This record gives sequence, structure tokens and C-alpha cells, in this order.
Amino acid sequence: MSWIERRKTRTIYVGNVPIGSEHPIVVQSMTNTFTEDVETTVAQIKELEKIGCEIIRVAVPTIKAAEAIKEIKKRISIPLVADIHFDYKLAILSVENGADCIRINPGNIGEKWKVKEIISAVKERGISIRIGVNSGSIPKEVLEKYGKPTPEALAETALNYAKFFEDNDFRNLKFSLKGSEVKSTVIANKIFARQTDYPIHIGITEAGTFISGAVKSAVGVGILLYEGIGDTLRISLSTHPKEEVKIAYKILSALDLRKRGVEVISCPTCGRCRVDVETLAKEVEKRLEHIEKPLKVAVMGCAVNGPGEARFVDVGIAGAGDYFILFIKGKIIDKLSEEEALERLVKEVENLVRKE
Repeated sequence: MSWIERRKTRTIYVGNVPIGSEHPIVVQSMTNTFTEDVETTVAQIKELEKIGCEIIRVAVPTIKAAEAIKEIKKRISIPLVADIHFDYKLAILSVENGADCIRINPGNIGEKWKVKEIISAVKERGISIRIGVNSGSIPKEVLEKYGKPTPEALAETALNYAKFFEDNDFRNLKFSLKGSEVKSTVIANKIFARQTDYPIHIGITEAGTFISGAVKSAVGVGILLYEGIGDTLRISLSTHPKEEVKIAYKILSALDLRKRGVEVISCPTCGRCRVDVETLAKEVEKRLEHIEKPLKVAVMGCAVNGPGEARFVDVGIAGAGDYFILFIKGKIIDKLSEEEALERLVKEVENLVRKE
């Protein structure tokens, strides 16, 4: 039984993927290609599919981008979300071309009748909407009430949108309340979560470059997940989107919420270490990236941290002076040269996958 009790929500669908507390937390990402460049966009989506991305979002700033969705959908296996800003007609065109979900910020769509047109279009096709609220798009009247984009302002904006959609007989919704700061994002989501049962998509928007963005996202997303909040997530980084997917799974794995792929355990090194643990661990991660089965693999710098501290792993190697020891489930199996260690480790992991 999980040590985290998830907040109870209703279930919605994005394509064939269920979203809600009765289902696994879903990992999403967003392409950074020009959507109208179908070949490049499809290639990136397929790359993300291979490492576990379950829903993909594409930017739709033009008519050509909206029209490209039709061809993209034919060539990918995961649901596609059309990301719309400002122009309601692009949302409707995306729906017509097969988008599985529309992401909108009602605050920048304009007049209410335009939002109602989007509602009519998605109702007809039976698809869902993700309502995005961020600190840069809080309505004027709410901003005047709070003086600045506070967490309370974010939450009130999302709650107001929920009521508007409900008044228009539409509840096939999930919400995201994101800021670039951990504190405001966490507080806003907690306020909203207490007052609704809609699924919530979580993340820290504009989190930053790889290291700083990953840290900020891990803290913010980790807090929310620990509180039981979050039914889908995206780690937003200024880097290739495949890194977003990898980090998302590492966060979920650290909280025992979802396991996928190989987790490499490696020591921080010290004066006892006589091998290049960093380079070796990175190479192990790269060579085992294709494996989906949840496994723990150790790359340790000395015998102290080998089958002792890392005895719980499935397979591991540890430097021991001028050679490595190979251990499986805590038992020393073989003594290897440095040249042999990497290849043997990879082989043993792949053998373990085949056996199980």
C-alpha cells in the first residue's frame, strides 16, 4: 500500500489515457519543434514515446500548425494535446483535425462567447479540455482584488473558470495552476484541490535550465505529490523534452508512486575511490535507457560501497583497486577488469530482463 494517499478526483480521458486518482499519474511533455514541420515533430514524439512519455502537447500558433495535427495523429501512438493561446478558431480547427485534448487559458481567449464556441466543438467530439492558469494571465478584476498574482489569485481564477464551464454544462476538465516559484504554485494548487474534485496537472512553469529547473521542479512537484495532489505532470525545462520525461519518472520513483526503467545507484566518491564513477555511471544510464522494467543498478567506487551498502540492488559493480567486482542481489559473482566491467554489467541487466 502506498505511503501517499492521493486526493480523490473524478476521471477524465485524454484519448485513451485515463486521468484521475484511480489511475497512475501520467507523464507528459511538449515538443519544441515547429508543429507544422510534421516530419521533425513526429520524430521527436516517437523519441519521447520510447522513454515513457504518455501524452504529448504541441504548440498551435498558426492555421498550418492546426492542420498538421491531422497527419501527426496518424503517425504517433500517444494522445495529442493542442496548446492554444489567443485564437479560439485555432482550438476549433485543432479539434476538427483530431486533437485528443485542447489546452486553453480562457483569460487570453477573449470574449466568453469564444470560449463557448470551443466548448461546443469539444462536446461534439467528446474530448477533454485542460484549463491552464498562470501568474501572467490572471483576469484584471482578480488582480485588482489581490494586488498581485498571489496563490489565492491563481486559485480563485481557476475556481471561477470551473464555475463558468459548469454553468455551460461542461465538466470534462483538468486544471493546471502554475507559477515559476515553488511556494506560490504549491499554495495555489492546495487551495484549488481542497475545493474541487477535478484532476490536476502539476509542474513548475518556466523552471529554468537543466540543473536549476530540475531541482526547482523536484521540490515543487515533490511537495504536491507528497500531499496527494497531481494526476498528470510535466517537468518544464529549457532543454530537450526527453530530459523532462526522464526527470518526471525519477521524481515519481523517488516517491514510490511509479517505477519505470533502470535507476542507477552511484556513490558520491571519496578518497577511497580509484575509478571514474561519474563517467561510468553516465555510460551505464545511457546504455540501459531502453529498458522499461524497473530495476536498480549500482556503480560504486570502492568495495566498501559495493555489495555492502548497495546489496539491495539487482545488479552492481564496484571498483576494488585495479579491478571490479560484479554482484547480483548482494552476492559477489565475478572479478572483472575495468575494460570488462561495463559490458558485463549491461549484459547481466539485459539477461535479468529476459529471464523475468
